[in-house]
Amino acid sequence: MNDEPAELTAELSDLNDLDLSDLGDLAKEPRGCLFALSQPPLMLFLTFVATLILVTAVHDLYRW
Repeated sequence: MNDEPAELTAELSDLNDLDLSDLGDLAKEPRGCLFALSQPPLMLFLTFVATLILVTAVHDLYRW
């Protein structure tokens, strides 16, 4: 027979035995602006906005 449910139950019981007391201090640590800027979706969005501003500035300076 297939022992997958038994293996999953054993893995879940191992996860319940973990000591998570150290994670409480980590969650309370403040995250600043550099953490927010390190997120790839935000950086892609800011790059897109900066590119639009640059293109419009060049278009205003050098009207073809």
